[in-house]
Parts: sequence; structure tokens; C-alpha cells
Amino acid sequence: MRYVQLRAFHQVAISGGFSRAAEALFLTQPAISDQVRKLEEEYDVLLFNRNKKQVTLTAQGKRLLEITHRMFETEQQALELLTESRALRSGTLRIVADAAHHLLHILGAFRARYPGVQVSVRSGNTETVISSLYSYEADIGVLGEVPTGRDFEMLKLNSTPIIAFVSGDHPLASRKSLTLQQLAQEPLVTRERGSKTRKKLEDLAAALNIELKPAIEAEGREAVREIVASGAGVGFVSAAEFGHDTRLVPISIEAPETLMDEALICLRERSGGKLVRAFLDTARSMSND
Repeated sequence: MRYVQLRAFHQVAISGGFSRAAEALFLTQPAISDQVRKLEEEYDVLLFNRNKKQVTLTAQGKRLLEITHRMFETEQQALELLTESRALRSGTLRIVADAAHHLLHILGAFRARYPGVQVSVRSGNTETVISSLYSYEADIGVLGEVPTGRDFEMLKLNSTPIIAFVSGDHPLASRKSLTLQQLAQEPLVTRERGSKTRKKLEDLAAALNIELKPAIEAEGREAVREIVASGAGVGFVSAAEFGHDTRLVPISIEAPETLMDEALICLRERSGGKLVRAFLDTARSMSND
């Protein structure tokens, strides 16, 4: 088994095609195809289902990808160890967050300590955060629910209740609090399925025998915020994520308190990476201040 064959297979699998894999490895598409073909022929396995429009992994291919993920991550960790000082001077840290504002104070401190490190931040719900970490598309995640299991190392940031909110000119804007039953009578603007805020709210409603019917379902917290600001209905968010928007008014929910935990998480197997460790250490030092 040759390293170049495994590298070609791995890149095709994570890129989703031979052309993109060739671009990533600075090789020609025939060269990549030849390496994968030789790997399949030598071990008499089919790793990819090939058709004109897309390339997908077979069951054997998926199992091999789990192994090559670990293999090349270990290689990356070895490289980081050998180039430790360089990684902290000019590396790239990828973060996917369900709410980026939880990171703002940490990002500022991290950038002050490691100004040469490039940081990319993209948004996503809980499902996106978890899948991005498992697929190695992100180094660190930020999400509103601490996951169970041993795969993750985590650092809790805060814990705040879910609240409702409306536009400043909404008929309910003068109310400081309302029951969930009262709120359920209003047009509701909710997050997409996969949002932990929505799941917790629905669980609370079910426990109280209340039916929540979304009038509008929007993808992403900012979309919900803008729709609610237009006066279209009632939205829900954790208190920590409400922020400061003069167009909006918060309303407490008269019900058993439902808390949203916000945490930094990373795959335990990747927690030894220099950039990941440096970011977690920065966050931990700030939480102890």
C-alpha cells in the first residue's frame, strides 16, 4: 500500500470529486484517478461509486475514510509538533459557531497573543457544528448544548434561559413576561430543524401540553431577528444571544426555566493541536479572570 494512493483516495473523498482533489494536490486528474484505480485493483475493492454527475463513497470507502481521517490528522499533529513555533505564528484556525458573538472577547484576546494566526469563523446550527468537527472541516465549534459522549473536549462559556422577543411596535412589546400558552397564540418565527434552541422550546411545550406552530421557519438566527424586527411575529433566543438591538424587545417566558449552555468544543483526538490548544487556553484564562 502506497502513501500516495491513500492520499489520493482521501482527497477525492473529502473533496467530492477527482477534479477538485487534483486541484488540491496540484496534480492532474488522470494522475489522481490512476492512484485510486491502482489502490482498488491491488486490494480488489470498490471505494467509489462513479457516475457522470458525482462520485460517492461505497461502504468500504466510508470505512477507509474514517481511518485515513485519523491517519492524516496524526500526520498533521506530527507536523505541528515539528513546526510548533511556526504554527502559532502563521497557522489557520477554523471555527464554526451557532452564535459568533459568544467568541468576540476570546477572539480579541487570541489575536492579540497570536497576531500571525488566520482565523476563519462561519455560522451553523448544532448539527452543522458537530458534523463539521467530525468531518475535520472545523477545528473548534461553539454551540448551545454541551454534547454527551467521550469524543469531545469542551469548555463551558455560559448558561442562560430561553426568552421570547418581538419588535418594538408589536402589541406585546409592553409586556415584561408571558406564558408559553399566550405566546403560542401569536405567529411564531422559529429556527430551522436542527436548532437546539427550537428543540428545547418544543420539548418544553410538549411537557406543558402546548402545541407550537411556526408561522415562519427561517434558517439562522440573524434571519429570525430580521423577520421579527419587521413585525411578522414572535421569535425565541437564549438571553445571552439577544444582544443589543433597539428594534427589538425581550419578553420573559413564564414557565419552568429552560437553559441554553454555550460551550467551546473540539474533537478530543485533535485537542493536542497547537492552535486548538492555544485557543482553548486563551478562553480558559479569560473565564478565570
